[in-house]
Amino acid sequence: MALRKLSGDSNCKVGTCPTLWGTEDETAFLVQGYVVTDPEQLAQIGLPEGETVVRVPVNILEDYFRARRN
Repeated sequence: MALRKLSGDSNCKVGTCPTLWGTEDETAFLVQGYVVTDPEQLAQIGLPEGETVVRVPVNILEDYFRARRN
């Protein structure tokens, strides 16, 4: 299934910055971000096995939602 880039830092080099992607069928988002390793934060979330959490700066999502309103 093809992905399309929805939002990300335009100053990012070689695709290493947090980015929001959408699936071709528009049923899901994929988020590229920084892996959260803080045990206290992870304990508050209570993740099931096999899942992880990534941190995405607010401006990445703001850019996406701002563009959707226009």
